[in-house]
Amino acid sequence: MIDFISEAIKEAKKALKKDEVPIGAVIVKDGKIIAKGYNRREHSQNALDHAEMIALNRACKKLSSWRLDGCDIYVTLEPCPMCCGAIANARISRLIFACKETTSQDNLCEKILSSNRLNHKVEIIFDNTHEVQCQNMLSEYFKSKRKNKNILN
Repeated sequence: MIDFISEAIKEAKKALKKDEVPIGAVIVKDGKIIAKGYNRREHSQNALDHAEMIALNRACKKLSSWRLDGCDIYVTLEPCPMCCGAIANARISRLIFACKETTSQDNLCEKILSSNRLNHKVEIIFDNTHEVQCQNMLSEYFKSKRKNKNILN
């Protein structure tokens, strides 16, 4: 069986190489990856260019539909509110993420995806198999950013 979180980690590493926040996402349908994405906000200067949004856009194009019924999304980090909304609106079946957003202790992702306002419910799975690897990649990235900021000041 393919470890789809590992595939999302490969995407996160692409972001890291481009000095972007290392977050990656893959969308899977019928056991096959149909779309991938990694953060590109700095490169594009577009606030919407999160890994999940890029992967969702590519999956919609691939399937020629905004409805991604039967698709799962694997992400290296718990999605932000914008991405949660997009995941629900795209009708993704399952969200599987590798590491929790440590700056948010209010379960906002779960609250959004389980809201009664939405007519589609997304199953949420926290798969901590690669949690430490994903946390370390993010921690090292931000440590490096803080260190470089201090050098410039």
